[in-house]
Amino acid sequence: MIEPVEAELAQPPIYTNEQEEALREEAVEEPNHVTRIASRLSHTATRTSQVGIAPALQYGSQTSTLDDRTGAIAVKEKGADGRTIVHFEAGEAPREWSKFNKWYATATASLLCLTVALGSAMPTGDLPGAARTLHVSDEAIYLSITLFVAGFGIGPLLFAPLSEVVGRRPIYAVSIFFYFIFTLPSALAPNIATMLAGRMIAGLASSAPFTNVGGTISDVWAVEDRGIPMAVFSSTLFMGPCLGPLFGGWIAQRTGQWRWIYWVLFILCGASIPMTIFMPETLAPVLLRKKAARLNKVQNDTVYVAEHDLHRLPFAATMKIALARPIIFMFTEPIIIFMTIYLSFIYALLYATFFAFPIAFEEIRGWGMGMTGVSFVSIIIGIAIANLCMPVQERLYRRHTAKYGNTAEARLYPMMLGACILPPALFILAFTSYDGISWVGPCAAGVLFGFSFVFIYISGNSYIVDSYANYAASAISAKNMTRSLIGASVPLWITQLFHNLGFQYAGLLLALVSVVIGPIPFFFFFKGGAVRKNSKRAVSC
Repeated sequence: MIEPVEAELAQPPIYTNEQEEALREEAVEEPNHVTRIASRLSHTATRTSQVGIAPALQYGSQTSTLDDRTGAIAVKEKGADGRTIVHFEAGEAPREWSKFNKWYATATASLLCLTVALGSAMPTGDLPGAARTLHVSDEAIYLSITLFVAGFGIGPLLFAPLSEVVGRRPIYAVSIFFYFIFTLPSALAPNIATMLAGRMIAGLASSAPFTNVGGTISDVWAVEDRGIPMAVFSSTLFMGPCLGPLFGGWIAQRTGQWRWIYWVLFILCGASIPMTIFMPETLAPVLLRKKAARLNKVQNDTVYVAEHDLHRLPFAATMKIALARPIIFMFTEPIIIFMTIYLSFIYALLYATFFAFPIAFEEIRGWGMGMTGVSFVSIIIGIAIANLCMPVQERLYRRHTAKYGNTAEARLYPMMLGACILPPALFILAFTSYDGISWVGPCAAGVLFGFSFVFIYISGNSYIVDSYANYAASAISAKNMTRSLIGASVPLWITQLFHNLGFQYAGLLLALVSVVIGPIPFFFFFKGGAVRKNSKRAVSC
């Protein structure tokens, strides 16, 4: 497996170009394989300090040299079994493509991610209207959001390892096609069962872009060139869900019909299908495998093989790791357990705002659905400010590592700041949501929440990846699975919480929870090293 997308969002980057290649196959439980991966990571980390020297990877009697910027592989001689390792010619490697092709792949994948993000939140623009039309309770219609978001945690367990076998483009194409097809039942739904079945399958199918976009960017861009591409992608990742209620609210208000929300989403999905057909395959091992197959076909032989296939695990073994290891991590690793608690809470708060803001602005202040959607711009502003401030983390990281060495705890500075900002944001939202009080208070809370959300989320994910370098994909999968399931549960209880307790006391409860779990990043900042030393899988230094 490649490194998870959360590793790509970290600044400064967690992995070098060479370490990414070493992590193309995540370590399995076999001791010799773990040793091999660990030694390659150590070897490449050492070699990067030597200017002009590329790391050499040995397979039998054949030595291949990896270009640390382009990822191109040059063959010295044949392997021990007599087969010939195929390699990229000049300009063939994805990191050697033209800027136009790189940006085309990046923009296409990011737009697919945006389409998925909109699908998770656009229907919240008029959920009460859908409930009235289908003659069901609010809780029943909220399941349309719950089932879709739950797919984000389950789908990647299949799509992530599958993309490493068949490539990124087929997964994108199949994912968006089924997302497109199963959005149609929601637009035409004569009853709640039809809608929920369509939303559940659409959610599972649409999870692939979230899984693969970070990998696509790492395929075509060298580490030092990813700043702007990752900013483009992170904008869709963090701001996309906030744009959903904005678009959905105005669509429902202007058309007077909630079904048009799904029709617009259906059109967007349909427009995305041609992009998946014409987007290039970017995964180097798959491109080399196809090249080897072409050479074998032309020469009617079987001597050509891709380097990655020399030590690739069987698909069944890969799936076993992808499904079993995250669950084991979730119950045995303290860092993953407590970081997942915090990141799941912050993720749940994001979806809670989709229901809290309509109460604060529509029910309390009498705003229309369109203007209520505009209130989500406040969260987008906070997210944008946080993204602009992330370079400060780079300076703090370098200062910390210069003084204490390369420790994972250097990633926690933004999370500690976010943990201090989050409670005031929730307190402000709770106690400025009265009839007759200016809208400025809740919107200011939205800005603070968006800012703390990005700081906590990126920093927490980076800490997990740094702490479990050899098992990064499994560690993040454990977190993502739990986070998505908890986020999916939010629609089922959040409106009852605000209506039964009252908006102020419900907001106070959430603020107090944020205060209680706030010390988590501070604890790991000071004691994380000791926790990692006592773990069998975490990096000890």
